[in-house]
Amino acid sequence: MKPYLVKMPKLVQRMFPKRVWAFSDKNNTVYLTFDDGPIPEVTPWVLSLLKEHNAKATFFCIGENITKHPDIFERIISEGHSFGNHTFHHLNGWKTETLDYLKDCELFEEAISKVDPKMMKSPLFRPPYGRLNSKQSRQIQNKGYKIIMWDVLSYDYNSNVSEEKCLQNVLKAIQPGSIVVFHDSLKAANNMKYALPKLLKFIENKGWKCEAI
Repeated sequence: MKPYLVKMPKLVQRMFPKRVWAFSDKNNTVYLTFDDGPIPEVTPWVLSLLKEHNAKATFFCIGENITKHPDIFERIISEGHSFGNHTFHHLNGWKTETLDYLKDCELFEEAISKVDPKMMKSPLFRPPYGRLNSKQSRQIQNKGYKIIMWDVLSYDYNSNVSEEKCLQNVLKAIQPGSIVVFHDSLKAANNMKYALPKLLKFIENKGWKCEAI
């Protein structure tokens, strides 16, 4: 299996200082994030578990999935979680022309307005695969977005990573201020559903809080 980075190196974070990698560790708060939803097979389960633990999270949604499942998206909002733009079609910025990439981000915004015309545009953006070029990054930031990256990646989506390894990835790396990536997707469901309940209990035992970005 190829080596992978669970904890984002400080060197990488310093290379892109205008992107958000983590927050202050002074208030004993961690920030759980979920990419690629909402979908009926996974997202409602995540929401119910978070509610059980009085935890808030941030969902970086695919616009196409919001269009297909607006009721689940509305539940995310109504239960006090935040959301962010993850493009409409889950585009890889390294393989997409900048103009096409920006248009896809705008399609996401249109999908939100169709759910609720009064809903405020999210100020949060996460590039699918963590991949976008410098021009895309500048233009997205010029549109008023904060680019939210992470400092802990669970690898729940990787079929070569076992359920227990996925859990240990996070337990060994998480600390106050961490932004942690999970996925409410079919590909990640088995690992995520194993790791998340145990992680939430770990966080409670530490006396930490889970808040939305």
